[in-house]
Amino acid sequence: MARRQRKNLPTLKQLELLQALEKADGISSAGRALGMTASATSHALRALETNLGVQLIDRNAPGIELTFAGKQVLPHVCDVFSALNLVQSVAQSGARLETGILRLGSFGLTASLKLLPPILDTFRKRYPGVEVQVIERTDLEIEQALLDRKIEVGIVTLPNDKFDTELLATDELVAVLPAGHDLAADEAVTLRDLVRYPFILTYAGSGGLVSRTFARAGLQPKVTHELSQLTSIFEFVARGQGVSLVASLAIPNKYEGIVFRSLRPAVTRRIGLACLNDTRLSPAAEALWKQIQQKPLRQAKAQR
Repeated sequence: MARRQRKNLPTLKQLELLQALEKADGISSAGRALGMTASATSHALRALETNLGVQLIDRNAPGIELTFAGKQVLPHVCDVFSALNLVQSVAQSGARLETGILRLGSFGLTASLKLLPPILDTFRKRYPGVEVQVIERTDLEIEQALLDRKIEVGIVTLPNDKFDTELLATDELVAVLPAGHDLAADEAVTLRDLVRYPFILTYAGSGGLVSRTFARAGLQPKVTHELSQLTSIFEFVARGQGVSLVASLAIPNKYEGIVFRSLRPAVTRRIGLACLNDTRLSPAAEALWKQIQQKPLRQAKAQR
């Protein structure tokens, strides 16, 4: 059995010609309105009728008159162009950021409570039609989500050569001590001071930096607790269970029963916004990226 040959679908130019024919006084004039030669017009009309398997123009009628099939097809042709206009309108709205989705990843209290709120407040005021979705994970999980394209932009610690990045902030490690601790009377403490006491290690946010800092100093803290929630760390420290180190941007304004002291010498970390390729961002992500890039300039102007 011979396989039936699949007929070609009409082209947009052919459908546009059918629309023009309804209002024209001749086939050639309909084609001219679309910038087509008489030969190209005749060929396009024949091809359209062949593809559809019906005659669309009554060639025996004076002037231009659509056949019954042509009149039945025409409203659907109009629907096609209406849908195309809608596609273009939606796309342009997205480009103007009247609509869209921004998927962003964040880690820990530093990013979620201190860095993101003012950034997203500004973004939402500028682009109220864009839906912002934030997921909070560990540092490594944010990196993996970026690599897997589950999020488009995410907050990471710097440097990070896996991604294109923009600096958001620089903070430093601070010691967390019980309010009545022996070291609480000092303005600053050293790593060597801290290793004398039970140590509570965080796995969230600055956890990797804390471990690397002790290792570089050739010191080994007496880790008795390994916790992922900063509120848990603060509560254990307040109860005298040990001391800890956390990032300064993650600390609350006040927490009953604990004090924060500077580390001597200071240990800093940089935090940035990351993406896979800053030249291939969606309109929403690109707008956020440019907002971050302009932030130092605005700060510089404010200081003048």
